[in-house]
Amino acid sequence: MERTMGKAIEKAGILVEALPYIKKFYGKTMVIKYGGSTITNGNVEKNFIIDVVLMKYVGMNPVIVHGGGPLITEALKESGKGARFVNGLRVTDKESIEIVSKILSRVNEEIVALIKEVGGKGIGLKNIVQAKKCLSLNPEEVDMGFVGEVEGISPELAGVIAEKESIPVVNPLGVGREKETLNVNADEAAARIARELSAEKFFILTDVPGIMRDWEDKESLISTLTIAEAESLMEEEIIIKGMIPKVQACVHALQGGVKKVHIVDGRVSHSLLLEIFTDKGIGTQMVK
Repeated sequence: MERTMGKAIEKAGILVEALPYIKKFYGKTMVIKYGGSTITNGNVEKNFIIDVVLMKYVGMNPVIVHGGGPLITEALKESGKGARFVNGLRVTDKESIEIVSKILSRVNEEIVALIKEVGGKGIGLKNIVQAKKCLSLNPEEVDMGFVGEVEGISPELAGVIAEKESIPVVNPLGVGREKETLNVNADEAAARIARELSAEKFFILTDVPGIMRDWEDKESLISTLTIAEAESLMEEEIIIKGMIPKVQACVHALQGGVKKVHIVDGRVSHSLLLEIFTDKGIGTQMVK
């Protein structure tokens, strides 16, 4: 009995500690880019969904923008399609865009279903990201196929948030000027959404602990980073490869008025709650 009472008191203490954060972020919009690299064994992490539903029930307005990169790569390999990237963007022909669309639709449906399973209400949204076709992105003028640059965000998303009933789950595929489906960078799409919604916070959930000065040393995690420091780390080639577009998306979000952005390890159980409801957090936060 005494042991049970002790655990109950401990839980009550945790809730009391969270109260200032709940008050601070009540009514605020939080945009979360859920990276494909954090989808383990082809499945969306249930703890991530629980975190988002909890955020909704304590008064925040979470918006999920999901990726699906590794799943897409695997599906393309199975179909005999190779992977070619230019400036970090996947060259996408007609057959490839159909595969990309199929995978992202599947992920979107799974997230919405899981939200319902844990007691929330999700709504899957597509054709939210307005884009223009990129025909060439380098001096060699490589035909990128159905690759797009983000131009804007449909006002439909803000309308869903205003209704305050559902958690929007955004498929990041772009829709072009000719109504064609375009493959856009999901990090950049999420950053643009965060800007358009004047989000309080923008999270990128990925498969690393955050930004580190030495990627082989977990103790070198940088807890707070400014735009100038991030740009310096990219020049020094400390921030490299797939982390570059993520950091660039964070910079664009901050420059567009988002107050804080966070790169968080989505593999850690309840990583979102740890980042929101504790002073220290667990990843890297970037500030203007």
